Amino acid sequence: MKAVGFKSSLPIVEENSFIDFETDKPVPVQHQLLVKIRAISVNPVDFKIRQSAAKDSVLEHPKIIGWDAVGTVEAIGENVSLFKVGDEVYYAGDLTKQGSNAEYQVIDERIVGKKPTTLSDEASAVIPLTALTAWEILFDRMRLSLEKDKGKSILIIGGAGGVGSIAIQLAKKLLGLTVIATASRPESIAWCKEMGADVVVNHQDLVNEVRNEGFQFVDFILDFVDTNFYWDSMAELIKPQGHIASITGSTVPLLLNKLKTKSVSFSWELMYTRSMFQTEDMIQQHHILNQVADLLDEGVLVGTLKETLHGLSADVLKKAHTQLESGKTIGKLAIKF
Repeated sequence: MKAVGFKSSLPIVEENSFIDFETDKPVPVQHQLLVKIRAISVNPVDFKIRQSAAKDSVLEHPKIIGWDAVGTVEAIGENVSLFKVGDEVYYAGDLTKQGSNAEYQVIDERIVGKKPTTLSDEASAVIPLTALTAWEILFDRMRLSLEKDKGKSILIIGGAGGVGSIAIQLAKKLLGLTVIATASRPESIAWCKEMGADVVVNHQDLVNEVRNEGFQFVDFILDFVDTNFYWDSMAELIKPQGHIASITGSTVPLLLNKLKTKSVSFSWELMYTRSMFQTEDMIQQHHILNQVADLLDEGVLVGTLKETLHGLSADVLKKAHTQLESGKTIGKLAIKF
């Protein structure tokens, strides 16, 4: 089968930052599906792993990355019970396995959902990673609910990105929260409002911007940009007994004592935790993706696709990563095979 990968972690402008190659089609076993891929999307995790996975070495075999895909089930493992051959599916994959930048991929059925019926392949392909991340951070990590949290305020740092675009919708439409999103350019401000944000503020002067909109404190904060950079601002803005959650990691230890006097909770979210550790509730991602598909088909949620590239090739992946690394992507970028 055809695939795109890399043997060394090179700047995206280098000729071999991605290479085209042929490899064997994988065979599904146990709970695995063999999926014929029709479309994928790119996410920040893609270029971060490309930049680090083979930084000081040359891999013997090319590494295939990519963690969002749509396709058709072509074969199934002996223990598969959730899907059958011919089913259309979408998923975000597993960091510990080969990725979706290929014609075929094997994937555990427990982290796969049914493709939304009303969305195109490319519009469906951009959903899984961002929807799972946003859903888990709101419902599993922060444990928010419409019953107890309706009307409370949430600040979403990085509202125009892929995860932010879905998080705004979930927070507004499923939880009934007052949503404050950050954006600075006219086009990203407009996008946040289109997704449902009540207020959009400039992240460059976060504390003053939020307070100028009438919020002395906010009940919840989601960081989708840079935990370290915004830590002091988040500690200042969070309401006593509030909750902060982040997906971005930290290069230095966080000063958690800044949250102590307010008795503030803090959570990390990594969408790959369930698949990496084969947690007992791993199948929850199957259920989340099915719920999200239903919400998209019902029109409760709207798609976040902004641009589509075409073709499975090193050149196309280079173009996609170049755009993503610019840090100015609004919504999501898909690649249709």
